[in-house]
Amino acid sequence: MDTRETSTLRPLKTWSHLAARRRRPTEYETVSTNLLWSTQDPDRPWTMGQAIPMSGWFKRYRNESPLQHADWDGFRDPDQLIYRNYTLIQDGQEAFVDGLLDEHQRNDHDESLPQAWLEVLGSHWAPARYVVHAQQMSSNYLVALAPSSTIVNCFMLQGGDQLRWVSRIAYRTAALRKAHPGLGFGEAERAHWEQNPAWQGFRELAERALVAWDWAEQFVALNLVLKAATDAALLSFGREGKRHGDSLTGLLADAQLIDSERSRRWTKVLVDYAVQGNPGNVEVLRGWFEKWQPLGLKALSAYCSSMPDAEDFEAAALEQYRINQAACTGDAF
Repeated sequence: MDTRETSTLRPLKTWSHLAARRRRPTEYETVSTNLLWSTQDPDRPWTMGQAIPMSGWFKRYRNESPLQHADWDGFRDPDQLIYRNYTLIQDGQEAFVDGLLDEHQRNDHDESLPQAWLEVLGSHWAPARYVVHAQQMSSNYLVALAPSSTIVNCFMLQGGDQLRWVSRIAYRTAALRKAHPGLGFGEAERAHWEQNPAWQGFRELAERALVAWDWAEQFVALNLVLKAATDAALLSFGREGKRHGDSLTGLLADAQLIDSERSRRWTKVLVDYAVQGNPGNVEVLRGWFEKWQPLGLKALSAYCSSMPDAEDFEAAALEQYRINQAACTGDAF
């Protein structure tokens, strides 16, 4: 038999696209890389005709995004998370949070909280599930629009983090309602989200971010501004809770921070990857950041100004906001 014919017919291995590395790929590389067949033909995403609206959407808001890179598939999550090890990690985190909730409920923690702080919990903490849910929706949109499977994975797991915390906030709200049935827990959160001045900056920021259709602009609006501001507000709220005898809210905020730190790690790597692969991306990212940053500062200021000890609270939250953003961008722009 002709050896040339034999080599032509030899089947490809599952990880042939990684063969240039000249080593056996890791589990992360095998199950995470080059999985988006919708990117194979830039003119016909999903192999549909160019007149199909969905095809046009992906062309405009993903393929033709101002943020360009020759090889988005080269991005790697610094934690190399896949669904299998993510669920193992989060199983341990969930067990820890379950323990916090059970221990504090056995000790009648919520029943012992002062009236003034319970009112602040109702107006400034329980409605947070709305803004976290908005982040989850944004992450899920980016699961659909991101230009490589390794980036998709990061948004997918980030959405899982946010679903987890929507559930935890809802659970704690129900426990507060049981302990204090007359204070509006489980009933007043939507009204606070839609009407309370403390939340209107976050509501505007979240709603505008959700309709920033370009995948990379929504990434900037979400991870560099909305999520950074929300994390700063909730972490600062948790610290304030400890000052008012509410250790549970503080410990829950600390636990949530673990997910947020992981998100900031891959965000920084993606920003660095975009900039190193195309120096022109610096101005693109800076332009979007400057567009969205005023909304982030407005949201945080409105939230903080109605808190007890507002001046000190706002100073701490703004400092945390700067720390969060610096962790996402470094010196990239």
